[in-house]
Amino acid sequence: MSPRTRSAILAAVAAAALAASVATAGPATATRPGNASPASTGLVFQVNPVQSSGDQGLTDQMDSAAAVPGSAYATVTLHNLDGSGYLRGTWANVLAETGTPAYSPTGVFSYNRNDDRFEQVMAYYYVDAAQRYLQGLGFGSELGAVNAESQDVRTNQWGADNSFSWDKHDVIRFGKGGVDDAEDGEVIVHEYGHAVHDAQVPGFGSSLEAGSIGEAFGDYLAVTVGLHEAGANGWQVNAAPTCVADWDATSYTSTAPHCLRTLAENKHYPEDVRGEVHADGEIWSQALWTIRESLGATVADRIIVNAQFGFAPDTTFAAAATTTVATAAKMYGARPAAAVRAAFEARGIL
Repeated sequence: MSPRTRSAILAAVAAAALAASVATAGPATATRPGNASPASTGLVFQVNPVQSSGDQGLTDQMDSAAAVPGSAYATVTLHNLDGSGYLRGTWANVLAETGTPAYSPTGVFSYNRNDDRFEQVMAYYYVDAAQRYLQGLGFGSELGAVNAESQDVRTNQWGADNSFSWDKHDVIRFGKGGVDDAEDGEVIVHEYGHAVHDAQVPGFGSSLEAGSIGEAFGDYLAVTVGLHEAGANGWQVNAAPTCVADWDATSYTSTAPHCLRTLAENKHYPEDVRGEVHADGEIWSQALWTIRESLGATVADRIIVNAQFGFAPDTTFAAAATTTVATAAKMYGARPAAAVRAAFEARGIL
């Protein structure tokens, strides 16, 4: 996923068995209670192979299975499938207009990255994982539901190295080129973050700063869900957790560490504003990361996501930060609210 603007992409829209290398390496197994018995399983990357291995020298090599070690994969439970044999479920619906749709009457979806169906499994697993994470925080029970629907996802449909969430059609599309975007769990969850915002505040992102918040939240959600999955499954994290989409970024960055963006760029408002949503989003995303470091993932993420219900579609950094501080005070009291305020003050937002 090259670092181009979401609006530019929207405008453009308008105008087999495992290879021996994977099988021999014996992928790690991580399963948790699922929705059906026997549980459906799939082969996925442990978020992404750069993050799990720490190897900054990995490259795409034209989708070669041999380009990535077998240790980068894990067999996981595919939760909430509808029993049709396709990757359709309560929270994710993988659509494939080209290529072969992943189908298994036995519930075993085991492909390596040389097979486009691998990306379908990745998309299903990480979209479902993101929604389950949000529900685990209380969204949909104690707190308001966020994008609690079967999210349509298309893999390998966009003929460029970019991905986007399209609110008008309620679909997420992942691109090809270099590392195919749906091979990186953080790219998948980043785009799901846009769908979350669209569900919470229809039309969100209609100003530069609101759009920047959208990109920042997508990056932050990608990292926090990825770290949750790594911890829950016992996967290794051998790269900086603040580096977003390390695997996808190997195709368009020349220096290590390879990051699409980071949550630790140390940008400050307003002097580091560049008038581009991805670049300016790094100001907001570092504030979110600081909140997480101060309060812990669970408390921070409950505050961050819950606050977004109160954002205007064209919000400013200052207005959204003020709403987030107020949400922290209402949910947890003065001390956490002070930590949230301090995080935004450190970025110059308040």
